[in-house]
Amino acid sequence: MQQKVESYIRKHQLLTHDKPVIVGVSGGTDSVVLLHVLISLGYDCIIAHCNFHLRMEESDRDTEFVRNLAVEYKNTIHCIDFDTIKYAEDNKISIEMAARELRYNWFEELRVKFDAQAVAVAHHADDDIETLLLNLVRGTGIRGMKGISNRNKNVVRPLLFLTREQIESYLILHNLDHVEDSTNDSIDYKRNKIRNEVLPILEEINPSIRETLYKTLQYFEGSLTIYQQAIDQIEKMVVHKSADIIKLDIDAILQQADVPTVMYELLYPYGFTSATIEQITALLDGESGKVFYSESHRLIKDRKYLIISAKGVNEQNEIFISQAENEISYPIRLNINKLSIDENFKISKEPNKVHLDALKLTFPLVIRHWKEGDSFVPFGMKNHKKLSDFFIDNKLSLLEKEQTLILQSGDEIVWIIGLRTDDRFKVTSETKEVIELIISD
Repeated sequence: MQQKVESYIRKHQLLTHDKPVIVGVSGGTDSVVLLHVLISLGYDCIIAHCNFHLRMEESDRDTEFVRNLAVEYKNTIHCIDFDTIKYAEDNKISIEMAARELRYNWFEELRVKFDAQAVAVAHHADDDIETLLLNLVRGTGIRGMKGISNRNKNVVRPLLFLTREQIESYLILHNLDHVEDSTNDSIDYKRNKIRNEVLPILEEINPSIRETLYKTLQYFEGSLTIYQQAIDQIEKMVVHKSADIIKLDIDAILQQADVPTVMYELLYPYGFTSATIEQITALLDGESGKVFYSESHRLIKDRKYLIISAKGVNEQNEIFISQAENEISYPIRLNINKLSIDENFKISKEPNKVHLDALKLTFPLVIRHWKEGDSFVPFGMKNHKKLSDFFIDNKLSLLEKEQTLILQSGDEIVWIIGLRTDDRFKVTSETKEVIELIISD
């Protein structure tokens, strides 16, 4: 088995013999075998052990066992204690996620500190199979069918191709001592339910189910590569990024063979749930102006585009105006009208009412406070002027400057609200449709 592991490491370029490797060792069967195999193959191993203090005396027992193991192998060891429950509560995440974050963050710190080539952990084929079944239950889409990778940045998994049975046989063959985690036989955790209840039932149907599922994972991995190439091509046609705004071309989306799948792939990176993505998809050819939220982003359904922007500290200072809106009340009251050019139309000369060429505007428009470095082309001029210079020329006080709002289209300033419009958006003899903006009391 050592030869098979070495062959697997070389084939996938997981490790070399010229630098140390951090080995995560819990004291259980898998990590004890991983450490023994790597040491037997001549790798320079630094043992890393985490005590999460989740299993009372058992956690301390495991730490003591791993310390003794390091003495036996004459290896360097580093141990750390975590208040996992407090970390989970402070970060509002599950205990399992807290332990994972704490473990891998610390492993990476050790890797950098000791200039190690990688962090080796003891996931195996059964873990991969369990992950596949868990992802099927959760509904993670095709990416969840890939399972666990043998390399994730600086984390490598040299035993990933081996089954739990093969690892246990190695343990017995070499008479390796280890500790048992009492929670492994518990059915309180989803993964253990898969391991202890679901897989045994599937083995009654197909005794070779583990081998079958592992081969299926390999097929999925190849399919995902082809699938991702297709998604990348679609994204190039559909997605347009400008500054902090992402625009998805609705017509281009509707031309795709499987619109729901494309929508999922385009929107899930921005945190939108499957249910919300279904709602957005249903409205692709519907009314404009609807707004949807994920934990991190906001999406506006416009006439031609789905417009996505990040939520954050600046959100309260940026107000988006979709093409469907005709009035906003914050941070100022603004009426928005669409007008056609006819013989009765007259361009406004009032500072609180402006007319703009509708076809030159890019929605959503944004109202925000001005910031240093902003510039525009003042109405009647041809060259850019910094807003700071414009304010000086117009003798604005510090308070007046702080209260000044601007209207932005795409990356360009359209209107210093109540003061001056940008010459590039003015109404001309070629204008067909006008946007009228009126500041109301």
